[in-house]
Amino acid sequence: MKKEIQEKCKICGKPVTEKFTPFCCARCAQVDLGKWLGGAYAVETQEEPNHDESEGLS
Repeated sequence: MKKEIQEKCKICGKPVTEKFTPFCCARCAQVDLGKWLGGAYAVETQEEPNHDESEGLS
């Protein structure tokens, strides 16, 4: 018998399962991955954009 963790899935709010932590199922894990790949999530940085003056010139 699989033990459920007392946390809620970050996507749908159902109880998290050990196999898919921090999600409840493979579907929610894939939804989260899609959000990362689609740019819905971003990691903040303190770096300033690199503006190369020669960029875009032919």
